[in-house]
Amino acid sequence: MITQAVMVQAAIDVNGMDQAQKVSLADEIFAQQPNLLASILVLPRLGVGMVELEVPLHILFVMFRAMKRSGHTWPIVPEAVQETCMQRLTARARFNEGLPGELANQVVQQFCDEHPERYLLAFVYGYLGDHDLLRVRTDAEKFLLLAALNLVECIAFVGAQTS
Repeated sequence: MITQAVMVQAAIDVNGMDQAQKVSLADEIFAQQPNLLASILVLPRLGVGMVELEVPLHILFVMFRAMKRSGHTWPIVPEAVQETCMQRLTARARFNEGLPGELANQVVQQFCDEHPERYLLAFVYGYLGDHDLLRVRTDAEKFLLLAALNLVECIAFVGAQTS
């Protein structure tokens, strides 16, 4: 549902925002997608520092702008969907852990190629990589990574249900 052009423009939009505009965007997210915002704002309780929290917040801001720019009507993502998507995400990660290197790479590549929101997924992996958060050295980084990837899964899930 979210095209490459929409993703690019959403990233440009958010990168051009000042703090007041980001606060206004956060208020809009709270009104329209409160559970997605809550899934990020809970991260400090899981050990994510305030500086690191800016990364998943930025990702959420760009995703939300992309959702708006897509022209589709997006339902509120309920907590039950968030939980289901997180269970699938962690199950996939556990499965991949046991695979030999080359096979694991193939499985990940196939997942990315076939993902219903592949541009959203690519943006998240790229942004996390730019901030050196893909190596998962601490529990806080693990929670941050899972929360960011779960945003993609939730959006893909509700997007598939509305199309």
